[in-house]
Amino acid sequence: MPQIIPIKELRNTNEISRICHEKDEPIFITKNGYGDMVFMSMETYERNMARTDYLKLVQY
Repeated sequence: MPQIIPIKELRNTNEISRICHEKDEPIFITKNGYGDMVFMSMETYERNMARTDYLKLVQY
């Protein structure tokens, strides 16, 4: 299940970093109750980019 946290919790950067690495999935940040940003570890980002690149190659 995705992690969703309000923007005011961004003060605790070490905790957010820990969650990103433990969950191995993006964290969704809300502002005034609406989606605003997405945080993820570098490993998750690189894996998603590799998957996107592969799908682009397979599509053609």
